[in-house]
Amino acid sequence: MALRPVHVNVKAQDSSAIGRFWAEALGWSAFHAGTTTYVGPGSELVWPDPAVLGIDVVPVPEPKSRTKNRVHLDLASKSLAHQAELVARLRALGATPVDVGQGDVPWTVLADPEGNEFCVLEPREVYRDTGPVAAVVVDCADPRAMARFWGGATDWTPHEVTDDQAGLRSSKGVGPYIEFLRVPGTKTVPDRVHLDLLPYPGDDKEAEAARLRALGATDLDLGQGDVPWTCLEDPEGHEFCVLALS
Repeated sequence: MALRPVHVNVKAQDSSAIGRFWAEALGWSAFHAGTTTYVGPGSELVWPDPAVLGIDVVPVPEPKSRTKNRVHLDLASKSLAHQAELVARLRALGATPVDVGQGDVPWTVLADPEGNEFCVLEPREVYRDTGPVAAVVVDCADPRAMARFWGGATDWTPHEVTDDQAGLRSSKGVGPYIEFLRVPGTKTVPDRVHLDLLPYPGDDKEAEAARLRALGATDLDLGQGDVPWTCLEDPEGHEFCVLALS
């Protein structure tokens, strides 16, 4: 039994506009899936995609708080020239520079039009084949513990686990990484960005949720009511959802 990370859930007041931003930013397409806007590669919705974590933009009434998101995207670049071109294009699409205390670093920190932070990385060999999204980065206090939890929750493989950072990638060796980065401070506001997981065909969602609780997850009530997905928190309080197979 294991779960598949299938997309990154992003909350937005104007989900259509933020969906269009991310589609243009990544060179992907935006699809309207009910009330949400789904962003992924190709000319039609493919979900789940074995090599891609799509972005599901969900409408919410409240704006983003001034607190930095503890989950964000890192975008890959192929060269320094490509990095500069990508930053310029993103700014033309409505992204803005943001200071999160990064200091003098080779990557560029931006925010999407609703303030969700993300990074445009300098070229790195490790991300040469990830696609436009290099990694989903999660701020945390204990990367080793987070890698144990998420490695047990999913079928993704751990990479370079240390006290300061840890990563997971699909066991198929394709697509982006999920990375856990040790940072000071603790989570104080609900995540604006989170991961959604999907059982494999034949697996039971409720049994998977029970397995996650045994690994250290806890139930989460966001006022979601009677919905077909299960809302949980990982051991450091990051929200995530276990979706129902359609």
